[in-house]
Amino acid sequence: MQIAEQIVLVTGAGRGLGAAIAKAFVREGARVIVNYHRSKAAAEALAATLGGRAVAIGADVADRQAVERLLAAGTAAFGGPVTTVVNNALGDFRFNGDARERLQTIAWRDFALQLEVSLHGALNVIQAAAPAMTAAAFGRVVNIGTNLFQNPVVPYHDYTAAKAALLSLTRTAAADLGPAGITVNMLSGGLLRTTDASAATPEAVFDMIAGATPLRRVTTPDEFADAVLFFASPWSRAVTGQNLVVDGGLVRD
Repeated sequence: MQIAEQIVLVTGAGRGLGAAIAKAFVREGARVIVNYHRSKAAAEALAATLGGRAVAIGADVADRQAVERLLAAGTAAFGGPVTTVVNNALGDFRFNGDARERLQTIAWRDFALQLEVSLHGALNVIQAAAPAMTAAAFGRVVNIGTNLFQNPVVPYHDYTAAKAALLSLTRTAAADLGPAGITVNMLSGGLLRTTDASAATPEAVFDMIAGATPLRRVTTPDEFADAVLFFASPWSRAVTGQNLVVDGGLVRD
């Protein structure tokens, strides 16, 4: 299925990377559900700028019933079921290593918050969307991860652990849903210049990362969003269970 034929749900799309992903899909002709939890004004403003090909719908992805209502509302708005989901929603988090708890002091509740949104939320969305995808013999699931699996240079213990669990779900879901024509993949970025979450990052860190990449710059949300399109496109039809690192070449293994 071409991207222009798809109905896409992007979770956590009111701002930051999610907004960039929503814009990229609309640019290619898709219809997009801009999901938000707390960023209602930003999500509705984004949908308005994207015209009739986007609709903003609020839901806490950690709430399965809310996710069911989200998909039903999206189906009603666009006259067809969701074909593609991008699990981008993130629990409250600020990307500033200097302000994060170290291993000796971090509490389990911090891990639980990240797992509840990144893992439980993705599971809810996949489970809710899979029946319609199975009926259509087509589906695309794209999960948003992190390059901190391979390069844990900052003490984001809770965030990294949750995204690592999401990578595991990506691979097991790919095996389970593949016979139904549904692919499940992950894209893992590093620090992005700049989102609301990364705005707290000191400029010296941006400079350090830029200097360590072959491209000598920090990846932007728009550049990352373009890579998401690959996993939704026909060009990736034989690719599933994979993790593509999109960080300008900083991590190469």
